Amino acid sequence: MPLELTIVMPCLNEAETVAACVTKAHRFLDRRGIVGEVVVADNGSSDGSQELAIAAGARVVDAPARGYGNALIAGIRAAQGQFVIMGDADDSYDFTALDSFVDELRGGAELVMGNRFRGGIAPGAMPALHRYLGNPVLSALGRRFFGSDVGDFHCGLRGFRRDAILALSLQSTGMEFASEMVVKATLARLKVTEVPTTLVPDGRSRPPHIRSWSDGWRHLRFLLLYSPRWMFLLPGMTLMVAGLVAGAVLTVGPVTLGGVTFDVDTLVAAGAALVIGFQAVLFGVLTKIYAVEEGFLPPDPHVEGLVRAVTLERGLAIGAVTGALGVAGLVSSLAHWHLHHFGQLDPRHSLRVVVPSAVALVMSCEIVFASFFASVLRIRRVRTSPLTAAPGDESENRGQGVGLERTVRVPEEERAR
Repeated sequence: MPLELTIVMPCLNEAETVAACVTKAHRFLDRRGIVGEVVVADNGSSDGSQELAIAAGARVVDAPARGYGNALIAGIRAAQGQFVIMGDADDSYDFTALDSFVDELRGGAELVMGNRFRGGIAPGAMPALHRYLGNPVLSALGRRFFGSDVGDFHCGLRGFRRDAILALSLQSTGMEFASEMVVKATLARLKVTEVPTTLVPDGRSRPPHIRSWSDGWRHLRFLLLYSPRWMFLLPGMTLMVAGLVAGAVLTVGPVTLGGVTFDVDTLVAAGAALVIGFQAVLFGVLTKIYAVEEGFLPPDPHVEGLVRAVTLERGLAIGAVTGALGVAGLVSSLAHWHLHHFGQLDPRHSLRVVVPSAVALVMSCEIVFASFFASVLRIRRVRTSPLTAAPGDESENRGQGVGLERTVRVPEEERAR
């Protein structure tokens, strides 16, 4: 009979607990009458975990590339069940109590997350740093950045439809695999639900594999890289607005607030803020274009509209106008210097022309370069039918990656024509 459920356990030197976890998982399958299997994805154990898992009734698959994500990817690919429930092989999760996960999956959920904060965390099961800082903060950032409703981004016990998760093409090799699954499932608009689950102290005598600060940074880095809006766009726009407002005011003259006078020194800082902010905004847009073109992120209608509106030719025109304004300002400053016989000038007056002109020149170059780079990113890859396909099969095999294929890059403008 087709398997309904595969229980996958990543394993790296879990000889003390893996057999108990496999036994509990089989006990659950027998109690519920589920046609299923237990797969242990071994990540290079040297303590005999493989033999213990096989003796307990598991199917062991080899995951030679080290890393939590690598082990789970190998286990998920090897799974034969329609549904998969994954959980650590350290006996910190109760594999006899997976009923809520199965019920949610049978009800149509595509990803079912366990929530340890709702289900209960036994004393000593989670370090205080993780419980009160790491998990809450990273989960809150994930909800904010991606609009997810998941309350516990890093729960190791979760269930999903195998085909739905494989379609996400998860790539992370380390602990950030947990965040990638939630983020990509949310962006792909999969049906994600959450059920309470309990966490107890694991049964190992050795320290856990997790490294608090480095693994926490990997999770945070992943969240930032997958959200160009929060990493580049919003900070850049904040700097741009602050620099533009301050620069516009100080170009007219000094400003005194609360006994503090802001003059040309602040004008230089405002110009720097404007340039840095503009550069960050460009990075955000270009990163978004690249991520969408490569399939890392779903299409964004706002970015698509901006790219269609600001073509290469229009970008070059905007850059040229901005550069012309900067050159005009510098010529005016040079003329003013000439009137003073190229002698010493009062910087409180001369910098009010030089700084905005220099900023305009820098921004014009950035606009031109970004326009070219955006056009490069928008070059489409059009695949012909596989060379090994039989005549008449071109429409069925195009883009399926079967056999050899020839790749041709065609600019977006030519495709439109």
